[in-house]
Amino acid sequence: MAARGTQEPELPHRKDTMAIDQGLRRLALGTLLAAFPGEDAPSWALDLLGDGLAGHTLFGTNVGSPARLATLTAALRAARPDALIAIDEEGGDVTRLGHRTGSPYPGNAALGVVDDPLLTTEVYAAVGGDLADAGINLDLAPTVDVNTADDNPIIGTRSFGASPRLVARHAAAAVRGLQSAGVAACAKHFPGHGATLADSHLELPTVDAPLAVLRERDLPPFAAVIEAGVQAIMTAHIRVPELTGDDPATFSPAALNELARREYGFGGALVTDALEMQGAALAAGGIAPAAVRALAAGADLLCVGARVDRELIEAIAGEIAVAVGDGRLPLPRLEEAFSRTAKMATWSATPGRRSDHDEALGVSAARRAVRVEGSLAGLQAPLVVQVVAGYSIAEGRVPWGLRPHLNGTPQVEVVAADASAAELIGRAGDRPIVLVGRHLHRSPASRALVEGLTAAHPVVVVEMGWPSSWRPSGARAFVTTHGASLANGRAAAQALGLG
Repeated sequence: MAARGTQEPELPHRKDTMAIDQGLRRLALGTLLAAFPGEDAPSWALDLLGDGLAGHTLFGTNVGSPARLATLTAALRAARPDALIAIDEEGGDVTRLGHRTGSPYPGNAALGVVDDPLLTTEVYAAVGGDLADAGINLDLAPTVDVNTADDNPIIGTRSFGASPRLVARHAAAAVRGLQSAGVAACAKHFPGHGATLADSHLELPTVDAPLAVLRERDLPPFAAVIEAGVQAIMTAHIRVPELTGDDPATFSPAALNELARREYGFGGALVTDALEMQGAALAAGGIAPAAVRALAAGADLLCVGARVDRELIEAIAGEIAVAVGDGRLPLPRLEEAFSRTAKMATWSATPGRRSDHDEALGVSAARRAVRVEGSLAGLQAPLVVQVVAGYSIAEGRVPWGLRPHLNGTPQVEVVAADASAAELIGRAGDRPIVLVGRHLHRSPASRALVEGLTAAHPVVVVEMGWPSSWRPSGARAFVTTHGASLANGRAAAQALGLG
């Protein structure tokens, strides 16, 4: 890894009234991660970087060809050499680099079930190398939540597992891998999103558990990544009444200062989840008030979200400056946030290692995560049926399934969960059916479809979501991939003897 600068960042100079206004604006901008639409940066996005904006988060809409992406990040860095260029690249089901095809790597659930920390480090080093090649220096990953709620709508396969110890060792391994490439890692979502049954993009979830339970169940992975030297930790828009009261953790000094800083000794940058999410914006009465509350609570770098324009960023910076003036936000707290963010930007200004892996790594890792219950014999030329499944806001619409990986041209039916089992059996004729889905157990319609098929026909079920204890009676085999990435799909096809 390339050497990192360690000097303290210089704060904006302020002497007179006009300088104070401009100084406060620059301080405020230095705590913000903005965003913009399209594969080319608009002039306002570059201008704000020149004015002191900390950086931008890239989404799938920003990611074109590798050459186009490299041109984009070079333009951002030309406007500010130490710009933070962030992305949600978790591998597995949450990918921005692979949003058109799926990620070439398995995600955390697959790596957790393999339980080889060296493999986790290798995969995350490869992800980091890809990001370094693209000019990206801050990965809003890994997800280190302990997924103790099987029906968690937003974490699931993004988690390494349901065991705190397992998640902790792989969380540390992931951080070491990413940061070996000179890409700053941001572990999320503090103090733990794994026990929720609601999506903080849409509402404010509550984890009604004593702090003692969090220390045993949710916090060990964060202790592990801190020990591993993680550059950043992302706050969760979740409410833990005993810790945060009625507020989300993002607005809680008890969570950020007392717990993360003092008890667990974290000295890096505390990054908020997107402030446009309802778990934050609704709780604060808007994005700009949310920014002030997050900074006042102890956050250092604020992810504004995906729907951003210059007017919004100027409004947030203006609200922060006003809050310093009216006492809602002490100036030393804003300066501290600016300094921590600038220090991370200095560390990650020049990624230190380029990608040197081959494509076989992801498939090999995913193949190790495939679990087969039952017999896969006699699967020649099956009818492959893929059940339509939704996607979370974190995942976005990314291709998944077996279609790209099947030898020849076997017929693939894409059906809704309430499709007719009898009609599908008629289509299959004498052929067996391979039924592919994600979270099949969650929907009564999909469960009924699967059980109707397995009761009357030779069927192999392929579950590509978070596994549950549900198994349809009569299935010839039940295959679990622990994720739906491009690598997971290829590994499943190979395990079935179809790819």
